[in-house]
Amino acid sequence: MSDGKEVPWVLAAKTGKIGFANRLGRGDRSPLGVWFWELDRVLLSLMMVLIAIGLLAVAAASPAGAQRLSSSTSQLSSLYFFYRQLMWLIVGVPIMLFISMFPRDQARRFAIWGFCIVFALLVLVPVLGREVNGSQRWIGAGFARVQPSEFLKPFYAVTMAWIISWRLKDPTLPVLFMSSIVTAAVCFFLLIQPDLGQTILFMGTWFALMMVAGVPASRLWGLIISGVVFLVLAYNFYPVATQRIDAWIFGTEGLTHDKMALATLTNGGFIGLGPGLGIKKYSLPEGHTDYIFSVIGEEFGLLACMAIAILYFAILVRIIIRLLDEKDQFIVMAVTGLGVQFCGQAMINIAVNLGVFPSKGMTLPFISYGGSSIWALSITCGLILALTKRNPYLDRSLYMMKGPRP
Repeated sequence: MSDGKEVPWVLAAKTGKIGFANRLGRGDRSPLGVWFWELDRVLLSLMMVLIAIGLLAVAAASPAGAQRLSSSTSQLSSLYFFYRQLMWLIVGVPIMLFISMFPRDQARRFAIWGFCIVFALLVLVPVLGREVNGSQRWIGAGFARVQPSEFLKPFYAVTMAWIISWRLKDPTLPVLFMSSIVTAAVCFFLLIQPDLGQTILFMGTWFALMMVAGVPASRLWGLIISGVVFLVLAYNFYPVATQRIDAWIFGTEGLTHDKMALATLTNGGFIGLGPGLGIKKYSLPEGHTDYIFSVIGEEFGLLACMAIAILYFAILVRIIIRLLDEKDQFIVMAVTGLGVQFCGQAMINIAVNLGVFPSKGMTLPFISYGGSSIWALSITCGLILALTKRNPYLDRSLYMMKGPRP
């Protein structure tokens, strides 16, 4: 400024004394106070609403799942899955909030180290993994059983964004080749399990990162063609893909589940039969996990399903808004990858319940039951919140110095 004085907001940001902020209740400069005002509280609120809806949905689906797993010698409580989901969330939500407090550099390092550790576990799954429902995706037993591929997703998105961002420092680095090798290795171990749905989600995340990174259109078309070739080869040489696609297109035995899901979804009409009054959910397999969206439709109605879909869309839009003024290319790519995973998984699950996609065995984020899923999603959302934090004092001071945008 011409008189040599600093803008009040700049001075306040340097000294930590925010007079105007005190008036708004922003005078707390403790680590917790700074975290609260830097955090995107709208995005956090949307996530918490989704978690609350998930608890209600699992409570509705739990009696059917408990009845299916009960035997003559062991009877499960009708709210068995609800209590366990609540237990997962009691751990998961603090994990999400704790990770959201990380500075950006610390969040990046955490994700990179997490990727290295979880990828090693993924490699060990074929050797040490336990088979459940025909798939070998889990390591451990009982309460300690985890699914490495779930935890790998958020770490993969941030790590790939970090690798691709190297091209900003040195455009000659073959980041496309390096990231494709890592992605191919991840997909290889996923296909062994077998897990076609997660494989497609990882490939979609990688493609989204390539788009955001500014890869030439000719290469993007090459990637699209490669994806189509992959699906054709998978259909012809990968039995799981053959079975799922045949079930979806030609109506073989596997389509029964898809028909049951759609029938359950539409059984409640627009307003639903009411909580606990669903009937078709008792004949629906995996109603508390893969097909929980159909259970919601039966008991709470299609309007509730539409509201959930809108909620996922609102989270995606909020993430995009948060990235509009972001200058750090790594942050843009990392948050884009995390957002694509979160909302893409929701889209795939909803499409499966509608019969648009063949069954993938993929959960509905924060709504389906599952410990590994809940904790992995908590890490995902924690990283999103950590990487999208902004300093409101710095933003305001820059505004005061530069003036409003033309």
